[in-house]
Amino acid sequence: MKRPTARDVAERAGVSRAAVSFVFSGRAEGNLSARTQQRIKEAADALGYRPDEVARSLRGRRTGVIGMLSDSIATSPFAGRMILGAMEAARARGHQILLMESGRDSAAAKEAVAELRARRVDGFVHASMELTATDVPEGLEPGRTVLANCLPRTAGTYAAVVADERAGGRSAVDLLLAAGHRDIALIGGPAGNIAADDRTHGFADGLRENGLAVPDGRVLRVGWQIDEGYAAALRVLESAPPTAVVCANDRVATGVLLAAARLGLSVPRDLSVVGYDDQDEMAAHLVPALTTVALPHHAMGATAVNTLLDAVESGDPVASGEVSRVNCPVVGRDSVAPPVR
Repeated sequence: MKRPTARDVAERAGVSRAAVSFVFSGRAEGNLSARTQQRIKEAADALGYRPDEVARSLRGRRTGVIGMLSDSIATSPFAGRMILGAMEAARARGHQILLMESGRDSAAAKEAVAELRARRVDGFVHASMELTATDVPEGLEPGRTVLANCLPRTAGTYAAVVADERAGGRSAVDLLLAAGHRDIALIGGPAGNIAADDRTHGFADGLRENGLAVPDGRVLRVGWQIDEGYAAALRVLESAPPTAVVCANDRVATGVLLAAARLGLSVPRDLSVVGYDDQDEMAAHLVPALTTVALPHHAMGATAVNTLLDAVESGDPVASGEVSRVNCPVVGRDSVAPPVR
């Protein structure tokens, strides 16, 4: 019979794993109400839960440091947000982040893991700056590791925190439908890319669930760059243009704005445009300012750290295979308006 865990107690009591940890580590007073403490104890008794004394003794020797291993930092415009989210979440719970970068080099990753283990960090966050299926570096145990913005190549082996890309693609369509658009095109990212595929599925979900077909010739899968968006937009807009376009990302959306200007189409009067990413120093500074779906890198970093620390504080291993999907909020600006035709 499977031994009950702190997660089981938390689910039965309707609280977080951290709350369970407070009760069984003697830190509940001042953090939890008496009623909540009692509910947790009753749930534990009903399940027959007893904290792992070995794990509790190890927790007493925690270093207060989380090792964060990234595949790339300086080359990504989004890295700062994720790192900041991780650092703020760690600091709020009495921990610090020790950050190392592998540069997508397996030998460098091996050295980084060895260094982090030598420093006896309390756990690991393995972060990617691009949503991908990844080979997790050797030495990162599933029970002490959370992946951020990536998925394990072998499904179910590690816990992961990723953006809800499919829901984000759906949100872009919902925004345009609410503005009155019915003829909507997609200039999407490359086929076979996890994020691009999920965003495309979300686009189709939004149309179909509102009784609209995904029209032939209105879905183009290109790439992520401005010139690719520009070339694709010329094909879509030159004859019988749609009233709105959802784009793979903000760079592709920039290409669409350039193509619309070349063809004499005014945005948003003649064409509404929605990007994706909310890229720093770009989306808000285009003319018109770009409505876009934001990638929640800050929230992913924070959620990964909190997921790890919930396990560290409860004494249970991280729940391998659990995937948390973080909402991608729409950022409304000036590039969307009701259609005039």
